[in-house]
Amino acid sequence: MMVTSRYWALSALVLSVLVIGLDATVLNVALPTLAVDLGATTGELQWIVDAYLVVFAALLLPAGVFGDRFGRKKLLVAGLVAFGVASAMAMLADSTAWLIAGRALMGAGAALITPLSTSILPTIFPPAERARAIAVFTAGMAVGLPLGPIVGGYLLDHFWWGSIFLINLPAVAIALLAVVLLVPESRDPQKKGADVPGTLLSVTGLAALVFGVIEAPVRGWGSPQVLGPIAAGLLLLLLFVRVEARAKAPMMDLGLFRDRTFVWGAFGATVVSLGMMGVLFVAPLYLQAVQGFDAMGTGLRIVPMVAGLMVGGLIGERLIRRLSLRVIMGAGLALLASGLMAGAVLPGDYPYTATWLALTGAGVGLTMVPAMDGLLALLPPDRTGMGNGVLQALRQTGGAFGVAGLGSLLSSVYVHALPPAAPAPVRDSVATAVRVPGWAEAGRAAFADAMDAVLWACGGLMALAAVLIVTFMRSAPVEPAGESTHELAGTA
Repeated sequence: MMVTSRYWALSALVLSVLVIGLDATVLNVALPTLAVDLGATTGELQWIVDAYLVVFAALLLPAGVFGDRFGRKKLLVAGLVAFGVASAMAMLADSTAWLIAGRALMGAGAALITPLSTSILPTIFPPAERARAIAVFTAGMAVGLPLGPIVGGYLLDHFWWGSIFLINLPAVAIALLAVVLLVPESRDPQKKGADVPGTLLSVTGLAALVFGVIEAPVRGWGSPQVLGPIAAGLLLLLLFVRVEARAKAPMMDLGLFRDRTFVWGAFGATVVSLGMMGVLFVAPLYLQAVQGFDAMGTGLRIVPMVAGLMVGGLIGERLIRRLSLRVIMGAGLALLASGLMAGAVLPGDYPYTATWLALTGAGVGLTMVPAMDGLLALLPPDRTGMGNGVLQALRQTGGAFGVAGLGSLLSSVYVHALPPAAPAPVRDSVATAVRVPGWAEAGRAAFADAMDAVLWACGGLMALAAVLIVTFMRSAPVEPAGESTHELAGTA
């Protein structure tokens, strides 16, 4: 393939993942608007976010296998089409059910786009050019992170909420045309068949578990409608592990978890994603409903967290050459815990909010990038692809449970902090509470209490994770990989 053609193909792949990076942060700014315009409860807002994450996490690994078997370009095109159709569904949705369905399909499209774009790169570029190509590819996805809140805020202030999905359509159309015309087909005929039972068990198990956690604040933890799905989800995930252990061509290589360094590194990456997605879920509601910013103002005020994430990632990438993963990840988790706990004790004025958001983001970046790059560098070359897929899937799973668990804690504390006479719209969401005459201050006070509870709980979990990693993770020198395979944007 000629040099010019290779870089035109790279531009097509970058545009494909830019949409994913943008979508990672654009939706969160819209959550308060969705609560008002669609009448979405806190639980429904959780599902609008988690439908995407659950499907993304469950299909990420089998997507790579399907691409190897049936053709990477072919399935990348299918992923772009699915993402475009899903964006149109979400844009036109007139109910939370349709929006959740659109978000689930969007997650399926993203699960095809992300790994297949990555696996196409080595087939286009020779080893001498591969590191540069991967750097450009990673930057393309990462640039969507800071743009998401700003673009989303602007659109919400000037157009209807569906516009945050409308902007996906021209980008997807251009990416689709470019991939069809510029990207060559590739496959790996030696790869074995896809693991369909494992895929079905992982999707249904994660969905059932998340459903139970999200429904708990509404129905009560002792309710059969909560305990049943949680028990079913755990059983399905145990069956998933059993199937993977016996499958001839498993979608997840359980042998990776025999390495203590990989286990604790993956644990750290999962917990960090849980914390970050949980904060990104509650922070826009706090900034708009409690502090009174509009959508654009909220988007701009979330940028310190994203900026901190990117700075922390750059620092972590440099420290990995000098310190062990155990030390770097422990420090990153401690910084993350400090930022979250600072948010619970500092005054609510925005300069203080910006400070703890920046510290939180820096802690995420300082932990996540070494976890990805360092762990993959420790694996044999023939296992880095599987290792990367497993880590990406675990990160998305952590994010899904962050929204489910921390969102449920937020909802429970918020409802209990309200006066008993609070009407249903006030109890459903703080975004609607501030619009009910006579209930705005009570809603804001209750949400502030709930936000503090979330920050304390999340900060405590991060501190515990830091202690566990420093105590149990094996110290191992890391030789930096010849080509960076982490995707900073995937942290969101």
